[in-house]
Amino acid sequence: MSRCFRKLIHLLFAAFLVLPVSVLASDEPVPAAPAVASIAPHVARLKDVTTVEGIRENQLIGYGLVVGLNGTGDKQQTIFSVQTLGSMLQRMGVNIQNQISTIQVRNIAAVFVTAILPPFARPGMKVDVTVSSIGDAKSLAGGTLLLTPLSAPDGQVYAVAQGSLVLGGYSVGGAANAKVVNHPNVGRIPFGALVERDASINLAQMNSLSLLLRDDDFDTAHDLASAINKELGPSVARVVDSRRIEIADVKAASGDVPALMARIGDLTVHTKPAAKVVVNERTGTVVMGGNVTISACAILHGNLSIQVTTEFQVSQPEPFSKNGQTTVVPQTQIQAQENPLQVVQLKEGATVEELVRGLQTIGASARDVVAILQSIKAAGALNAELEVL
Repeated sequence: MSRCFRKLIHLLFAAFLVLPVSVLASDEPVPAAPAVASIAPHVARLKDVTTVEGIRENQLIGYGLVVGLNGTGDKQQTIFSVQTLGSMLQRMGVNIQNQISTIQVRNIAAVFVTAILPPFARPGMKVDVTVSSIGDAKSLAGGTLLLTPLSAPDGQVYAVAQGSLVLGGYSVGGAANAKVVNHPNVGRIPFGALVERDASINLAQMNSLSLLLRDDDFDTAHDLASAINKELGPSVARVVDSRRIEIADVKAASGDVPALMARIGDLTVHTKPAAKVVVNERTGTVVMGGNVTISACAILHGNLSIQVTTEFQVSQPEPFSKNGQTTVVPQTQIQAQENPLQVVQLKEGATVEELVRGLQTIGASARDVVAILQSIKAAGALNAELEVL
């Protein structure tokens, strides 16, 4: 080693072993597995679990410029913000194209502007917009967004945005001593965009109607179709697949689409949520539904911690020695510590509550639970869908 340094290296090894419990040979009768408690269904309205095919929101995006910042805007290396300023001034009769490379403006910031165009939006309506910095601006506090066209994926402009930004945070201080609260580079303009183009659907031309379930399920689709047929008459609605319910003749059923949706929107249906476990490995968050069950299994959990410490010492020769040399001698110490193995045993049909209680007993952290759940799923003992974010 050419230089002296102190370094602490921690290597953490976690061993997770999930073993299905096998029934040992014995003369005693094997007890029957406990019955899994039935999941109580939830009552939901049709309008809460379905959407109408073709009636949806549209996403808009635009590029704009925020001005009026107090020296917290883009720096000189962010060239496109100054180029945007030059292009805007040129359209207003001021030509600064030859001086763009020398201009230093700290009170402007280049931003992307996004908005959601709701269904049945008409010209003159106002929608909220979100403004996000794309340069190296420090903060957008106090800024004003200049007129920015917002277009859809088809390239057409559907709205224009302008107004003062509202931020939920701030940034003060310099590079050496600064304080940042929340995220000062993103702001919102309530009702900051004005709709300019009609993107609504003419419901009078819809002879048929398709309802789409937010979560696909054959049972829910069948129950919804039965409820609609009970309200409107037999053979009005039919199930196409696990997500789609079709009403072929809207006029015969209820005259028009608004009257039909007003009539069937409050129909109730019993829904049973799917057994699902959602795991976020980045944050260590685990969300498990109450209807998730686990087959009989045993979880063995143990930790091995190894600590390596290297300390460099300087060895010097005796005073007035002729052949002595000063050298650096490393002193390395290794310490290993292994926690005793801990076991959690779950019976057939174990619930989430029993799993969490058992993992808390062995002192498993949230990230340990993530790894354990993945191992249980790999062993085939988790009776649910595992989704990793």
